Amino acid sequence: MSATAILNTDGTDGSAQLRLSGDWRADCAGRDAVVAAFERPAFRHAVLNGAEITDWDSRLIAFLVRLLSLCKKNNVEYTLADFPDGVPSLLDLAFAVPEHADARPPRRPRDFLVWLGETALQCRSSVGKAWDFSRRTYAAALRFAAHRAVVRKQDVLAEIQAAGAGAFPIVSLICFLIGLILAFVGSIQLKMFGAEIYVSSLVAISVTRVMGAIMTGVIMAGRTGASYAATLGSMRVNEEVDALETMGVSPFDFLVFPRVLALSLMMPLLTIYADFMGIMGGGFVGVFMLGLSPDDYFRMTLSALTMRNIVIGIVHGAVYGVIIALCGCYQGITCGRNASAVGSATTAAVVSSIVWMTVATAVLTVIFSVCGA
Repeated sequence: MSATAILNTDGTDGSAQLRLSGDWRADCAGRDAVVAAFERPAFRHAVLNGAEITDWDSRLIAFLVRLLSLCKKNNVEYTLADFPDGVPSLLDLAFAVPEHADARPPRRPRDFLVWLGETALQCRSSVGKAWDFSRRTYAAALRFAAHRAVVRKQDVLAEIQAAGAGAFPIVSLICFLIGLILAFVGSIQLKMFGAEIYVSSLVAISVTRVMGAIMTGVIMAGRTGASYAATLGSMRVNEEVDALETMGVSPFDFLVFPRVLALSLMMPLLTIYADFMGIMGGGFVGVFMLGLSPDDYFRMTLSALTMRNIVIGIVHGAVYGVIIALCGCYQGITCGRNASAVGSATTAAVVSSIVWMTVATAVLTVIFSVCGA
């Protein structure tokens, strides 16, 4: 017999009768209606009768605790009648330690000066941690240059494989589509002047100078930077980083520097590949949608390409590689020691990478502008 809960509120004396019956090891179909009636009671006294209960488990106790809590909240008197042995004692145990009145102090709005001070202290702490991380990573690079770092060749090669060839499919797809979109949007305006042929120049200059590097950076921030944060964060939670330090192995030599080196080396190459795929995407629009011949399109592309723009894009890519690797490894190394902290570190790695890439783009643009590039 399934569990049932029947509430009768027809009493003339302002009382209600709740009869529980059946097997309470499964959910009760009418429990929601009963809870709703106890949340806004139209009675001042309730009798809960469990004489017809055949079997029960913690579901019954949880249901009764909720009803009795509502009775106390709404000042409704209650009586328990004919419940199986064990139920009253478990209910007494559930209400044995009431919640203290000051257990949940009311939240007060913080004063602006307090908020400002706390924010300044947090910024100071974050800057200190970032500076210490950068200093230790730089020291690991110096030890690597002096052949004193604990860096395994196979680890560096594995990271190069993951950050380089492993990223080819997603870089190919995204950058091809970016070139296609640039060509399509540019052709809308150029058609007004009958200058569709200059779509090739538009795509070549925009992709090679900055767009190829930026899109590759965003891709690698979401793919590789997040992976670094998640991997190192998980190692932090599992105390593997502590184990390395206990054995006298610097985590910056063994974990951080191989990843920074691999991504710093691969990003310029991926930027060049992204430039190529962007030009291919523009060529698809030029040839198949604008009716340009392949020879004319690629001849105009080569005439628009300059070594200066290509070098500027490669410099952007190299800087982005260092930023993404440092942000990902920093968030992973400084991660908290629980599962939710790993997720937060992964999110923070992607966000901080993109933010610092934007800052670096602004700085590099100013520098190249001053240098006349």
